[in-house]
Amino acid sequence: MAKYYLVAIWPILTISFWIANFYYPTPYLENTFYSFLVLTAIHVLLKIVLEKRFTKKIKDKRTRYSFKKIISILYVGAFVAAMALIWSEGTQEVTVAFGLATAGIAFALQDLLKNLAGGAIIYMTRLYSVGDRIEINSKTGDVIDIGILYTTLLETREWITADLPTGRLTTIPNGSVLSTNINNYTRDHNYIWDEIAFPLDYRSDSKYAQDRFMKIVTEETKETVARAAKSIEKMGEKYYLGDNSTEPIINIALTGSEISVRIRYTVDTRQRGRMKHKISSLILEEIKKSDGKIQVATSTLDIVGFPKSNTKGQGIGKDFGDTDASVGGFDK
Repeated sequence: MAKYYLVAIWPILTISFWIANFYYPTPYLENTFYSFLVLTAIHVLLKIVLEKRFTKKIKDKRTRYSFKKIISILYVGAFVAAMALIWSEGTQEVTVAFGLATAGIAFALQDLLKNLAGGAIIYMTRLYSVGDRIEINSKTGDVIDIGILYTTLLETREWITADLPTGRLTTIPNGSVLSTNINNYTRDHNYIWDEIAFPLDYRSDSKYAQDRFMKIVTEETKETVARAAKSIEKMGEKYYLGDNSTEPIINIALTGSEISVRIRYTVDTRQRGRMKHKISSLILEEIKKSDGKIQVATSTLDIVGFPKSNTKGQGIGKDFGDTDASVGGFDK
C-alpha cells in the first residue's frame, strides 16, 4: 500500500509546488517543483511501466530477480543524476560550493562509494550471480541476494560438515571484490574434485584393494564423470584448458608405518557430502568382506616386554622384575 500512497502523494506535491512557484516565483520553489516532477516521472516510467509490466512476463525466477535489481539501480541512479542537474544550475559560486560539498561527501562516504563500485563491478563482470556458491572473505555460502551495497550468503561449512547450510545469513560488503580473492564453485562449471584418504596396513593386498576401490568409485561416479566432461568441453570454448580428465584416480604412497591411500573423484558441487558418504560406506563394506586381504592401519601399540634397568645403588632400585627395591638410597 505504501507504494500506492507515494504514487498519489508525489503528483499532489508536484502540483502544489507548481502553484506556489506560479504565485511566489523563487529559484528554490522552481527547483523543488522540478525535483518532484522528475521523481514522479522516473517512478512511473521505471517502477510502474517497466518493472510491473515486464516482471510478470519473465518466468525464470533468477532472471526476474536480476531484472528487478537492474531497475532499482537505474531508479536510484536516474534520480541522483536528475537532482544533480536541477540543483547545480546557477551561479559559479553555487557550482563551486556544490563541487566542494560533493568532494567532502565522497571522502566521508568512501566505504559506501567503494561498496557501490563493487556492486557495479559484480553486475557488469558477473563475478558471481544469485544461486552461485562462492567463498569470499573466508566465508563460504550460496548467494541469495546481491544488493547495491552488500551481498547476502546462506552460509555453509563452519561447524557443519559436508558443505551443508548452517542456517545463518552472512552479509559481505560488495567492496570486498576489489581487494579479495573470490572462489566460485558454480560459475561456468558445476563440478569439483573431492578426495577420500585413509591408511592401509602393509599386510594388505594393495593390488586387490586398488582394484576393488576403483570399481566402487567408477561405478558411483560414471554419470557425474560424463556430465563433468561435457561441462569442461563447453568451458574450453571460453577459457584455455589443458588436459582435464574427469576419471577417478587412486594414488598410494608408502610411509614408515602404513600405505597411504587417496581416492580422487569428480562430484557435483552441491552433492559432495552425499557422494563422500556413499563411497565411504561402500569402501567400508568392501573392507569388511575382504577376509583380511584389506586391512586398515591402526595406531595400536603392542607391548611385548619391559627392558631391564641396572640402577642398583643409584637410589632407584634393582631391576624392574626384582622384589627388593631401594628408594632414596634406603633399603627395605
